[in-house]
Amino acid sequence: MKKTPVALLVALLTAVVVLVATQLGGGTVFGGVASPSPSSVTPTPAPVSPSARASLEAAGFAVVDASGQLVVSGSAVEDALADVETASRVATGYDRDLFGQRWADVDRNGCDTRNDVLARDLVGVTFKPGTRDCVVLTGVLHDLYTGTTIDFQRGERSSQLVQIDHVVPLAWGWRHGGNAWTPEQREQFANDPINLQAVDGATNSSKSDSGPGDWMPPAAASHCEYAARFVLVLMAYDLTLDDADRRELTSTLGTCDA
Repeated sequence: MKKTPVALLVALLTAVVVLVATQLGGGTVFGGVASPSPSSVTPTPAPVSPSARASLEAAGFAVVDASGQLVVSGSAVEDALADVETASRVATGYDRDLFGQRWADVDRNGCDTRNDVLARDLVGVTFKPGTRDCVVLTGVLHDLYTGTTIDFQRGERSSQLVQIDHVVPLAWGWRHGGNAWTPEQREQFANDPINLQAVDGATNSSKSDSGPGDWMPPAAASHCEYAARFVLVLMAYDLTLDDADRRELTSTLGTCDA
């Protein structure tokens, strides 16, 4: 399989660095233009996460149209998909513990990954006092996978109403190349914001460790974005792909615009 071009990796890294720097400054970059922080604007229903939007644009997989919507270039993603190697064998022996600490603070910002993603994907967020804006107490999720709106409140039971999905599941990643990674690479994969999305908890549970051939988000409007992100992660981590997942991704991307 062709390795991910260095230029692409540099573009993705640059997009994420610019995004993080802007968020720390109180705004979010969409297409190079700083907007107010999410809590102060009316959100678009079921938005793509800001880091995913920036990365998809940097990879040439999508553009933002005049109305501010992300439009996936199905042909561009299909071209990239053609370079993804077909799996000759599928690894066994997956264990979640092989992917490191759950929700580690890999970016060393003082907050664990779960709270980072909640703060990124929810709007109207409030934080637990004394946590330096790390622990999310409440917020509203406009769910990409179902098109519904979910009120989040931190609590022993209520927290599970919003879960963090790995677009490319950890077990799936293990089976398609992650078994050969170092522990550090697996921990990075488990906490990579490009591969993470806050979603409806029940929907995330129904997905489990399925690939696109067995599971796609219930909301058809999210399929192009989901497929593009799946391919982006495959490229970034040099993962392989089985025939059923390739057929579904190819079929989905054939319906996308641009």
